[in-house]
Amino acid sequence: MTTTDLSHYDPAPATPPVVDQATWQAELDALRRREKAATRELDAIAAQRRRMPMVKMPDYTLEGAFGPVRLVDLFDGKHQLIVYSHMWHDGAEYQCGGCTFFSSQFPRLEFLENYDARFVIVTQGTIDEALAYRSRVGDRMSWYSTANSTFGADVGAPPHAGYAFNVFLRDGEDVYRTWHTDGRGLETVSHVFGLMDVLPYGRRESWQQSPEGWPGGEACHGWPEPQDVAGWYGNSAGA
Repeated sequence: MTTTDLSHYDPAPATPPVVDQATWQAELDALRRREKAATRELDAIAAQRRRMPMVKMPDYTLEGAFGPVRLVDLFDGKHQLIVYSHMWHDGAEYQCGGCTFFSSQFPRLEFLENYDARFVIVTQGTIDEALAYRSRVGDRMSWYSTANSTFGADVGAPPHAGYAFNVFLRDGEDVYRTWHTDGRGLETVSHVFGLMDVLPYGRRESWQQSPEGWPGGEACHGWPEPQDVAGWYGNSAGA
């Protein structure tokens, strides 16, 4: 009979109380009622978002991989467009870690075609720098430069100072802005935080309400660095 050596398995730093199955199920049922209420509220928020008015955009010209491109052409024939404005610092080998982490979540976006939509990234960097960084970190979305346009500043992402998430609607050749968010609003469209939040220890950040003894750290302490993303997904990954 083979005995498994478990000496290398460290005990958990803290654990919830151990209860019987019936007690656990009762606690889960109580939590589920709150989760369902939150789901219904999110549905109501989404319904309100669909009823938002919109504002007409100027006819911006951006830079793409093959030269100048009008904002309306970013839709690539679709009627809906999601644009993430990636924070940028000229000449830096690695850009904003949060933006790099955020965009790395979306390696497959073909399903948006079934919803008449497209998702792209824009940045204040020059198009050559932007495309090089896209390759370095293994991003799969199309990237565009707003270095010679006021588009970024006009949608909440000025040079050297911000990032933003915007949604647009096309009617013929006219483009309209329908929604915007930034900060923690990005969690709405991000799956990574949902995965963290179902873990027993959550995000392990000090601002969270956690039981005594739970592991913690500063905000964002567990987020990967852009160098990590490049190592996992970039053009030299696995070399």
